[in-house]
Amino acid sequence: MTGLPCDLLVHSAAEVLTMAGGPPGPLRGKDQGGVGLLRDGAVACGGGRILEVGPSDALRRRYAPRAEIDAAGRAVLPGLVDAHTHLVFAGSREGEWERRCLGATYAEIAAAGGGIRSSVRSFRAASTESLLEAARRRRRTALLHGTTTMEVKSGYGLSLAEEIRALEVIRALDDRGDLVPTFLGAHAVPPEYDGRTGEYARVVAEEMIPEVARRGLARFCDAFCEERYFDAAQSRAILGAAKARGMGLRLHADELSACGGAELAASLGCASADHLLEATPAGIAALAAAGTTAVLLPATSFFLGMRRWAPARAMIDAGVPVAVATDCNPGSSMTENLQQAIAMGCVGLGLTAAEALVGATRNAAWSLGLGTEVGALAAGMRADLVVLDAESHRMLPYHHGVNHAAVVVHHGEVVR
Repeated sequence: MTGLPCDLLVHSAAEVLTMAGGPPGPLRGKDQGGVGLLRDGAVACGGGRILEVGPSDALRRRYAPRAEIDAAGRAVLPGLVDAHTHLVFAGSREGEWERRCLGATYAEIAAAGGGIRSSVRSFRAASTESLLEAARRRRRTALLHGTTTMEVKSGYGLSLAEEIRALEVIRALDDRGDLVPTFLGAHAVPPEYDGRTGEYARVVAEEMIPEVARRGLARFCDAFCEERYFDAAQSRAILGAAKARGMGLRLHADELSACGGAELAASLGCASADHLLEATPAGIAALAAAGTTAVLLPATSFFLGMRRWAPARAMIDAGVPVAVATDCNPGSSMTENLQQAIAMGCVGLGLTAAEALVGATRNAAWSLGLGTEVGALAAGMRADLVVLDAESHRMLPYHHGVNHAAVVVHHGEVVR
């Protein structure tokens, strides 16, 4: 066989969703659903990178692959990008979840000693080896469901030593450069600082962040801006300290109440504002003007039985880039399956399949500063892609609750 050498050729796909085209950056407004659909398409990969994307006939003539995947009758899309997870934790909270199903609120459970503090106790008692092994299993589950890139937060240590330990576990887990570490020391107030939220916020800003930055352990800093957690002024001080040390910014914003989180994220130039169930029209307008990505977490609304969802359609109409993520964590969204979050995004957030998939690939990647590396299928980008067991991408959210990843290619290697 003559032709250009390549390691892998995926060809004859019913659909290739390139997520490419247009100017660099996330897609927004009427372009949110721009999946860059190519019919009877192919993707050539070599050296862990995409060499070319184009019509199957042309690429099959041009390349002499070492391996081939016949994707006939199937859809191909970029590896999924999960832009909000708490992957490193110990223990589980199924008892709390059952209480919530019976009517207990998030606040009531937290007041009884549950919630984030329960996970803090479990984290502090766990060995580093057990934390790493449990996170590795979750990472593998996500990968087998097509998630090739993930943001991972700390936030269950809530002391300098334990937060450093969490970030070091994330570093050890990231053996191929696919995880984006985020420092979330301002996740909650630990029990030793009961009644002293301001003092703990100062410790996060003045002691934890400088050490995390000195060690180079996190690309982003996050804070939980919410009533009974950290108010807007405290969150601003924490993120300001991180920004001064060169860290990118993310923010848990307006999840349980309209506390000005969206406006704060916009004013600080945050890469993302996350949750946003209670975002106001003013907050949405501020996000649009700042270009901050709204990372929406519909699986959390479902898991908590909240019966309310982030105003995704208002955000898209206003020109806010929208991403969709799992919020994988033991208390409010116990799932590694971004496919299921995409389905919930369609049902709960009112997104089309195309809009949700853009949110879980291209837009998520740009929110993490990785938009030229992952989240789309184009020459030069990392060879991460998923072959679905369906002819149309619409089947992924429609036929929900199953794993549609027939083949997962990660760094040009077939892992499923």
